[in-house]
Amino acid sequence: MSTEKVFPMTLAGKEKLEQELENLKTVKRKEVVERIKIARSFGDLSENSEYDSAKEEQAFVEGRITTLENMIRNAKIITEDEMGTDTVSLGRSVTFVELPQGDEETYTIVGSAEADPFEGKISNDSPIAKSLMGKREGDEVTVQTPGGEMRVRITSIK
Repeated sequence: MSTEKVFPMTLAGKEKLEQELENLKTVKRKEVVERIKIARSFGDLSENSEYDSAKEEQAFVEGRITTLENMIRNAKIITEDEMGTDTVSLGRSVTFVELPQGDEETYTIVGSAEADPFEGKISNDSPIAKSLMGKREGDEVTVQTPGGEMRVRITSIK
């Protein structure tokens, strides 16, 4: 018997996924159906690139809807009580500096479903997060990255 993957996430992350799902179902899905309808009116579907493009987008949208529904259904909301108070854990923001004299960086560690590096949210499955989980302020940690080893010192956890 297979068990479904659990997606740990914050409440805000789950709400963001729910908003995306709602938008896909109520707005995007209708837009794609309209594009298909217009493309069909062009005639011969065998050489109709607009139709092919619209059908590909429809497949993407439907796939994303299925993925989001699964993530939301199997979400495990991480509460304040489950977050470590003085250690790096899911839902916490961690600031560190790369040693010997690197830049200071701050990331919030979130579940893979809500990761967005451009917003400073990294997945708990990422090499940096895996290396930092369970560590405390002041700890020096070696992080294995695709580009090689990186040594960091944790300066704060919030």
